[in-house]
Amino acid sequence: MVVKFGLLGSLVVHDGTEPRPVTGPKVRILLAALLLDAGRTVPRDTLKAALWGDSVPASADASLANHLTRLRRVLADSDGTAVTGRAAPADGGTEGRLRTVAPGYRLHVREGELDADVFETRIRAARQAHEREEWEAVLRETAAAMSLWRGTPLADLAPFSETEGPALRVHQLLEARLQALEWSCDAELHLGRHHDLIPQLTTLAAEQPLREGFHQRLMLALHRSGRQAEAFSVFHRLRRNLVDQLGTEPGAAVQQAHQEVLAGAPAPRPRPRPRPRPEPARPPFQLPCEGEAFTGREPEAAALRSLLTADAPSRPVVISGMGGVGKTALAVHVAHRVREAYPDGALFADLRGYCVGGARTAHELLARFLSDLGVRHDSLPDDTDDRALLFRTALAERRVLLVLDNARNAAHVAALLPAGGPSAALITSRQLLADLPGAVKVPLAPLAESDQHALLARLCGEERVRREPEALADIMTACGGLPLALHIVGGRLASRPAWPLALLAKRLTPHQGRLETLAMGTVDVQRTFAMSYVAMRDSDEPLEREAARAFRLLGRLWAGHPVTPQATAALLDVTEVRAAALLDVLADAHLLLDPEPDRYAFHDLLGEYAAQRGEEEETPEDRRAAVLRILSWYVEAVAAASLAATGETQSPPPLDAEGRGGGLTPVSLPEFADDDEAIRWSARELPAVQDAITLAGELGRSDMAWRLAVGLFGYAATHWWTGEWDACLEQAMEIARARDDRLGQAWLHRRMAVAHGMAFRNDACLEHLGTALEFFTQRGDLAARASILGNLAAVYLQMEDADQALVHAELSRDLYRMSGNARGEAMILSRIAEVRKLVGAFDLAATEFRRVIDLLRGSGHWVFLATALTSYGDILRGLERRDEAFAALSEALGIRHRMNDHGGTADCLVFTARAHHHFGEWTEARTTWETCLELARKHHLTKRIDECLAGLADLPPDVASAP
Repeated sequence: MVVKFGLLGSLVVHDGTEPRPVTGPKVRILLAALLLDAGRTVPRDTLKAALWGDSVPASADASLANHLTRLRRVLADSDGTAVTGRAAPADGGTEGRLRTVAPGYRLHVREGELDADVFETRIRAARQAHEREEWEAVLRETAAAMSLWRGTPLADLAPFSETEGPALRVHQLLEARLQALEWSCDAELHLGRHHDLIPQLTTLAAEQPLREGFHQRLMLALHRSGRQAEAFSVFHRLRRNLVDQLGTEPGAAVQQAHQEVLAGAPAPRPRPRPRPRPEPARPPFQLPCEGEAFTGREPEAAALRSLLTADAPSRPVVISGMGGVGKTALAVHVAHRVREAYPDGALFADLRGYCVGGARTAHELLARFLSDLGVRHDSLPDDTDDRALLFRTALAERRVLLVLDNARNAAHVAALLPAGGPSAALITSRQLLADLPGAVKVPLAPLAESDQHALLARLCGEERVRREPEALADIMTACGGLPLALHIVGGRLASRPAWPLALLAKRLTPHQGRLETLAMGTVDVQRTFAMSYVAMRDSDEPLEREAARAFRLLGRLWAGHPVTPQATAALLDVTEVRAAALLDVLADAHLLLDPEPDRYAFHDLLGEYAAQRGEEEETPEDRRAAVLRILSWYVEAVAAASLAATGETQSPPPLDAEGRGGGLTPVSLPEFADDDEAIRWSARELPAVQDAITLAGELGRSDMAWRLAVGLFGYAATHWWTGEWDACLEQAMEIARARDDRLGQAWLHRRMAVAHGMAFRNDACLEHLGTALEFFTQRGDLAARASILGNLAAVYLQMEDADQALVHAELSRDLYRMSGNARGEAMILSRIAEVRKLVGAFDLAATEFRRVIDLLRGSGHWVFLATALTSYGDILRGLERRDEAFAALSEALGIRHRMNDHGGTADCLVFTARAHHHFGEWTEARTTWETCLELARKHHLTKRIDECLAGLADLPPDVASAP
């Protein structure tokens, strides 16, 4: 029995007599996914993604197996075979049609069974007939293909048919149908049936308002039916749609049809050759000379050559990047190397998109280009659009390379681009030109270090740069990889052979005249940057003017750190959405870098230039208000991160409304899914927070400085060993004492105690806790006293003083109960459990730790969970429950690794090594001690180094000395 599968419309299975039901949406999707790749193995993961998208359930494997069983029943019924436990023949049956083939499943479909396959076979035959101009065969094959079409493929299976793979296949089938209709119309036109075609083509053109093929054929059918006015109307409607929606002009085929209509008498063919135009005496070649010192850019140059030497390089190619990054040099370099591919010439124009004197217009450039191509100047239309049409017609059968340098935006070049055909356009711009339809983007970054070295060596001599490697490194850092800056430096050194590199390196010290030094004659880095900035500052667009202000404020106040839309919103006193738009405007103009999603940063030289603009163009009052707003934002952000990372039972009181900087727009703060995310954010923002503490001190804002330092509590949960937190706390304490800020000192003593405790500096920890307890007792702060007493219990545990640890833990618990803090009371359970462990009450300690672990699971506090699991594993070791002990320790170690917590990892490795030692697993103990020792030495964990050395020394002699 011949089975028919249908994709060209809704999904159907037909046994030759009647449709066979395929019930259940999952089974229908499964069959469609297999039919789209009929005859090929479809991986299990692909099928699961088709069924569930990004939300694949834990039970997916079992569910997939059930759906496959149901599908096999459908396929067996459609083949007229029974479902049995035996394998069917290879040409039919259940296993014969749907086979299990690693790593998935393959659906066997015989020739003629799948309508999409038959459709595409007919389309291929129609294409071949069209190429041979066998018009009756074209009509026969396209009619056979169209008879299979029942509607949009898989129309009943959205959203499956809208996912990436199926959507591409559906698009291919839809495009094949439209192409077949165009070929059918060509056949009718060649057979003289133009009058009968008009209704069909009118409908198709209305359904596809941007498809040029239908409009071109409709123009010819109307023209050949004596309806010239309607043909002109079709052309102008199409052109208006293309310009309004895509920013482009009709292509060469439509232009040729338009020429036929203009010529008056109907031509016998649908694609007449264009009217001959005057040819220039010789092909124009206008490329500038290439600089001798061009260096690097091999990957970009190779990509550009490949794009420009393609058979039909119809898409414009855009080289974008910041001022001075070498866009023009690369464009000229590549253009010279592809010149042989363009026998009809190369046209070059500097569009002066950022010049003070104004940009060159398309109107004037079209006149020049047309004259260069042999069109008489006195015959040029006055209208720019008409000139553009004439220019595209002149390029239609020529292979010309256009190099359009220094474009301001997409609109600046739209009228200068060829519309299909063999010509190509290579554009450079400081803007990304994201809105230029169909353009291929080649963004330029600063030069790689090796290319910088090579460029300077070419400019001033290899031996000279080799003699002073440190000064050379300083110069390259100061130039930031910008070819413009490097050419200036190289030119200065070449013209002053007696100068040591160190002299110029000193003059290039940031913020000490560096930008002024990077100038030589008319070549000036600062002037190059100014072109981009001034064009934005003086723009007619309000968003660009506002972006220019963001540029100078960020440069003056925060150039040294990447920023997010949230932090920028606080600085500018705008919404997060508005801040994101402003940052994107700056990034598109290459005044900011966007190295990762939602993070923006200055190139070093641009940041210095922006700082100058902020100093000169913003008032001191506005600068102070802006910096207070961003400092306030960081205070609130680190507080949120600390709470998410540690689950602290008490946070510092927030800044009051006046202290927050006076912004009118509500701030938007980062959100954290768990402590790992909060700690990673804190680690990434640490340099900015450190500078914020310094800046707060300079502004006399102790209230901000100590809150910033205290807010790094979350960061310290896994990074205490770096010493960075200690330094921040000490700096903030100096500021608080200078301002006689008693509340700040209280909180700083409290957190300094924690920092010392994490590093096992127990005496210093006790001293700070005692001072903090006095401060908070005087303030009558019950919650703070409870927390500090809990910390005292922790440090006494480190000192193995069980009695004092238990006394302080119970005092802390009682205060938490008095204040109604159930969460704090639960957290102190771990301290009491540690005391039980210390005195050898392992059973009781294990029971209490299980309670703590159950409380922490699912809370998102991975650091505390890892700590509790480590202690629990050690207790289980004492109870001789080996497998359970290693399971707990392994889970804890996995958490530490995932969070990149080196100190916590070392803690866990120590307890794991002790467990191996305890159970006589000498080789494993040695390996674990050695791993821990390597980690501890790398990160200067003194206490752990001593423990590892002692653990290795305690191994049996034969194990310790084994290779």
